Amino acid sequence: MKLSKEVKVGIVTTIAIAFFIYGFNFLKGKDFFSSQRKFYAVYNDIDGLVEANPLLINGFRVGMVGKIQLMNDTTGRILVSLIVDDEVNIPKNSIAKVVSSDLLGSKAVQLILGSGTNYAESGDTLVAAQEDNLKAAVNKTIAPLQKKAEGLISSIDSVMVVVQQVFNESARQNLSKSFENIKDAIASLETTSYRLDTLVSNEKSKISNILSKINHLAATLDNNSDKLANVIQNFSNISDSLAQSNLKQAINNADVALSQASSIMTKINKGEGSLGLLVNNDSLYRKLDKSSEDLDKLLKDLRINPERYVHISVFGRKDRNKPKE
Repeated sequence: MKLSKEVKVGIVTTIAIAFFIYGFNFLKGKDFFSSQRKFYAVYNDIDGLVEANPLLINGFRVGMVGKIQLMNDTTGRILVSLIVDDEVNIPKNSIAKVVSSDLLGSKAVQLILGSGTNYAESGDTLVAAQEDNLKAAVNKTIAPLQKKAEGLISSIDSVMVVVQQVFNESARQNLSKSFENIKDAIASLETTSYRLDTLVSNEKSKISNILSKINHLAATLDNNSDKLANVIQNFSNISDSLAQSNLKQAINNADVALSQASSIMTKINKGEGSLGLLVNNDSLYRKLDKSSEDLDKLLKDLRINPERYVHISVFGRKDRNKPKE
């Protein structure tokens, strides 16, 4: 059967309209060839959420936002329908949260799946939630910075007050004097450096001679390193001998001897014993002094008149009965 041109045009137009309707709905997220379920959420503020915005689970699109309408009561709440694909199981304690999907402020609904095993049926109402809008987020971010800035400004004000108090007329004069003193010190250092340079230049030969002697001394020490090692070894042996000797016993004996000597001196000071009497009793001293004086007189008389004590005869013994002159 041959079709007329009008029939062909009608068929093509019908097919084009059908494809247009399907494509338009497909772009809006509606798919006539897949089964979908509808859930609801009630919000106080949707913050720019519109129909056909994506419905996401962990960033993966599982549906779209359906019809949005005000509720019939006087609360001003908004009823949002959520169209979800059939293959997605949503627990009843899941949360439908309005979030920003990009930096331009586009909105989406993020499904935060619950932990229960009791799944929601089509037509159920999910728990609604909403993230902070841009203004609230900015306020939360800026508030701590604002508080820190206010504290910083207050600290700067305090520092400026202290600086103003420090840099008064007297402080400025002191600073000026300090800088002058620093300038004089630098000039003095320059003069000292010049004098050192002059001294080094004038005494260059002596310094060279001293360095030469030091080098000679170092060479001598190097040449006599064996002898020095022997001397060090001898000192080490002496140290070992001292360490092995009973030095502690000798020190203890010396301590005992000093203690005994101290005891003897104490007794002498108290007048105990012969030596104590001699030291403390002046009568014995006087007797000894008198005896010494008498002995001195006797020796003088013996020297002057020896014949009184010694009789020497050349021709024989004198008659003892002869009276003396």
